[in-house]
Amino acid sequence: MTFSVTILGSSSALPTSKRFPSAHVLNVHERLFLIDCGEGTQIQLRRFKLPMNRINHIFLTHSHGDHVLGIFGLISTFNLLGRKSDLHVYGVADFEDIFYKNIDYFTDQLSFKVIYHVVDPFKVETIYSDKHVVVTTLPLRHRVPTVGYLLREAPRPLNIRKELIAKYNLSLAEIVKIKNGSDYTLNNGTVIPNAELTYISSLPRSYAYCSDTLYSERLVGLVKNVDLLYHEATFLHSDLRLARLTGHSTAQQAATVALKAGVGKLLIGHFSSRYKNEKDLQREAQEIFPATEVVNDGLTFSVEPKSTY
Repeated sequence: MTFSVTILGSSSALPTSKRFPSAHVLNVHERLFLIDCGEGTQIQLRRFKLPMNRINHIFLTHSHGDHVLGIFGLISTFNLLGRKSDLHVYGVADFEDIFYKNIDYFTDQLSFKVIYHVVDPFKVETIYSDKHVVVTTLPLRHRVPTVGYLLREAPRPLNIRKELIAKYNLSLAEIVKIKNGSDYTLNNGTVIPNAELTYISSLPRSYAYCSDTLYSERLVGLVKNVDLLYHEATFLHSDLRLARLTGHSTAQQAATVALKAGVGKLLIGHFSSRYKNEKDLQREAQEIFPATEVVNDGLTFSVEPKSTY
């Protein structure tokens, strides 16, 4: 089943001819989740042939324009297309009033319901879950309240080891109980632990999105062992003073987070337009964490299932 992220926008505050502002789409089992919605997001969705009607949840990191200005046009387009299904938007409290006022101003009566969920940028908490995915907040350090997101596949159902079905002559009812987590007791009273009877076919895959933020040791622990980490790398480390002044990270710092957290792969983006060659940022990061890739608009990064049996 699919678990991949497509980059819609990879620039920082100033768009370029090649890079739109921040927006990523995560595909979890063919359900799409939009993370940030910079200007032009709906254009990129069409350009990269992503079905926007599958987006029912949008996660915003903070209220700066390069992360949110595209959401009003996207909602207007949803309305013009006659959307009926609810749209859930998650973001910080200081954006809620602006969000609803802009929707009221720029759209006629909506054909669907928009629900804004306020998230606490200082807490780690699960804000959404279904049978496919669990979304947890990641507190970030920026000039305004900012939150990142960890999206992880929901735990898969247990599988019973087929050879044990015949060995213990298990009935259908017993198999169902074991798959639901029960141990199995033999006629002589011996208890067979559930862990010896079952296995998980593959480990849950994970993606962490860490937009505008200063370097954070706390974040290292929160993204421990994720498969795919996106961490902003607005500046080269030679511009560390400017990074600190503006509430951003360097490529070296992003790589340090990835190394300490033991992630599978690091994606870096949100580059300042002052840099004409993103390879310089990539080289700086790869010196610390070799499994680093620069994101470009339109690229898709997939995480393959990790078998456990």
